[in-house]
Amino acid sequence: MKIQSVMVVDDSEGDQMLTKIIIEDFDSAITVLQAYDGREALDMLLTASSVKPDIIFLDVNMPGMGGHEFLEEYNKLEDTSIVVLMLTSSDQEIDKQKSLQYSFVKRYIQKPVVLDILQELSST
Repeated sequence: MKIQSVMVVDDSEGDQMLTKIIIEDFDSAITVLQAYDGREALDMLLTASSVKPDIIFLDVNMPGMGGHEFLEEYNKLEDTSIVVLMLTSSDQEIDKQKSLQYSFVKRYIQKPVVLDILQELSST
């Protein structure tokens, strides 16, 4: 998969910055979109002028619209072709199962393993 753009959805500015740096170090040509909760991410996806990401790295626990609520709303959209990877600090099995019930969620990863995933996905 040729990765051209990635959306990072996380309420933590520190995690946002770290993930963005890792992505840009991996390939500076990748556009990194940033959203700080699920509602902001959905709004970006629904804006016609917005770049559509190839991958969404999604945190589970966020104020406002969290990761699970985002998945519920995203699942209602006509096009759910974006690969969603849960990137979270939650090691709760219930969070993992709740996330992986959606076909577009490909992985449940504990922070911060972004580089390995990017390398793996870009080689497929």
